[in-house]
Amino acid sequence: MTRVFDEDLPYRFSTRAIHAGQRPDPTTGAIMPPIVQTSTYVQDALGVNKGYEYARGKNPTREALERNVAALEGGRHGFAFSSGMGCVDSLMKLFKAGDHIVCGENVYGGTYRLFDKILTNFGMSFSFVDTRDPQKIEGAITPKTVAMLLETPTNPLMRLTDLAAAAAIAKTRGVLLIVDNTFATPYFQRPLEYGAHVVFHSTTKYLNGHSDMIGGICVLNDDPLAERIQFIANAAGAVPGPMDSWLALRGTKTLALRMRQHDANGRKIADALAKQLGAERVFYPGLASHPQHDLAKKQMSGFGGMISVETKSKANAATVLGRVKVFSLAESLGGVESLISHPASMTHASVEPARRAALGVTEGLVRLSCGVEDVDDLLEDLEQAFRGI
Repeated sequence: MTRVFDEDLPYRFSTRAIHAGQRPDPTTGAIMPPIVQTSTYVQDALGVNKGYEYARGKNPTREALERNVAALEGGRHGFAFSSGMGCVDSLMKLFKAGDHIVCGENVYGGTYRLFDKILTNFGMSFSFVDTRDPQKIEGAITPKTVAMLLETPTNPLMRLTDLAAAAAIAKTRGVLLIVDNTFATPYFQRPLEYGAHVVFHSTTKYLNGHSDMIGGICVLNDDPLAERIQFIANAAGAVPGPMDSWLALRGTKTLALRMRQHDANGRKIADALAKQLGAERVFYPGLASHPQHDLAKKQMSGFGGMISVETKSKANAATVLGRVKVFSLAESLGGVESLISHPASMTHASVEPARRAALGVTEGLVRLSCGVEDVDDLLEDLEQAFRGI
């Protein structure tokens, strides 16, 4: 008897993460979805196929990942892309010259670079606002506004947006609400439940969790909008290969386990750093000293493993980065291994220095991605790295 997993039944998160969107291989019974490494599909006759024609349009391995993440986010449609930025760029193809987008001012530097350095050349316009304040979001909307894009928590300052308030504004003003949920993951936060229209991730990060692939994905519920995104994905072609899709799908199976440990380590490390350096220098929504801690408790079920720390100078930052032994100095985040980075010269290097300074992305800011190693080893590593800073 063939085992069938019914996504419509009220299975809980960990069960969905392991089973949703997947079926045993009908040929062999393999429990892991096969890596369908093909560019094209043989047709039964002219105009008759098995639902697949060319792999840019559809691939069974990619579809398994898309169904899986859609189930985790509580959406009906998922679309995987070759990178997080490929996902954002494809979403922006929903719009046209003359359209205006309200964007969070402290989004990932690559998102800002795409908007400010590329898409403005095609006649689109963007307003970058502090989305912590719903009035600033609403005040930036014009008759030409078609969408709002925000991150919560933000990269790297760990600022939050009230998702319910943002969704209410989007509904009233008739614009799309697009949310980057990479830091929180669907394990801790599901923006669709608060009224977002589209949620997206860099699957490179927590969803994959092993720092061995590049990818992106978006999830939504609206059927006509899904048809448009499917058309864009096929037409523009920023799609992932089957191996990267399989690696991300392998990662989601342990997402719940990993996120619990990232969160446990993040809480202990943030608390220790706040005691060592002063709470005002540690940015982590799980700290009671965080100005939006109450909002974090309201719309997130955990706080994760991302922490930023103000060292007060580039020299201090360089000292910390040079002292760490367990943490590795590298771009990216969300893997099982702990990473440390310098946003001003790495993730946000494309943001103009004056703009970075105004936002608070200083030369002394360092960002931690706390992995799942033994937390005592991480604490000892950071204690000696920050000593005297």
